Amino acid sequence: GTLLPRLPSEPGMTLLTINIEKIGLKDAGQCIDPYITVSVKDLNGIDLTPVQDTPVALRKEDTYVHFNVDIEIQKHVEKLTKGAAIFFEFKHYKPKKRFTSTKCFAFMEMDEIKPGAIVIELYKKPTDFKRKKLQLLTKKPLYLHLHQTLHKE
Repeated sequence: GTLLPRLPSEPGMTLLTINIEKIGLKDAGQCIDPYITVSVKDLNGIDLTPVQDTPVALRKEDTYVHFNVDIEIQKHVEKLTKGAAIFFEFKHYKPKKRFTSTKCFAFMEMDEIKPGAIVIELYKKPTDFKRKKLQLLTKKPLYLHLHQTLHKE
């Protein structure tokens, strides 16, 4: 993983920690070395913060890949531009093709930043950072399970 530490706090500013709990996938058990790439992008798909990768998942059971890892968003919530979104790309290794592939992605918009648990829908690849042509991954209720913590000084 390439996780970054929490930024120093600033008075009146809010920092966001997102705990990636688990992701639901129908073939969860078959994913090799799965991890999630987290990025914060504006409406044009431009990175607003450094991109971070989680370590490889802790365990796989049934239809879930469990991560239980904290991501520190590298910008104060108040400084994120209107229309920005936090993206989560689920990646796994394909031995036959010898490369790491993105299986699906999810994203969270600014109005979804609030303390507590949230589940967000999964979309088909390729990752659409501009959020123009979104297609749900499946009709099944499979989601990315997150927990948000807001730190305000």
